[in-house]
Amino acid sequence: MSNDNPTANEPLVEGNEQPKPVEENLKSRATWTRLLFMVICCILISIASFVGSFVVVLGFLWVLVTGNVNPQIRQVGQSIAAYVYENIRFLTFNTEDRPFPLGSDWPSGSAE
Repeated sequence: MSNDNPTANEPLVEGNEQPKPVEENLKSRATWTRLLFMVICCILISIASFVGSFVVVLGFLWVLVTGNVNPQIRQVGQSIAAYVYENIRFLTFNTEDRPFPLGSDWPSGSAE
């Protein structure tokens, strides 16, 4: 039996071992690029939320005046909702597909 392994009370002295995964991630360009894309996505979600709020008010005013839902306004609202959903999926690491304008096309406004 070899005595190369330290006992539980002895500190492990590291020599020329491979870097730890945390160190690799800290030095990884892909990790920092993803952070940049995540910050951009947060900014884009804020803009989309502002535009979405405007669409909500416009849609309400349309129904108030005409009594009917405007299909174009509803389609724009659906498109904005799909866009925010794509951003959230990217931000929460549920997909590696970057949302518009960082990689994908703008989502369609059709109800799925």
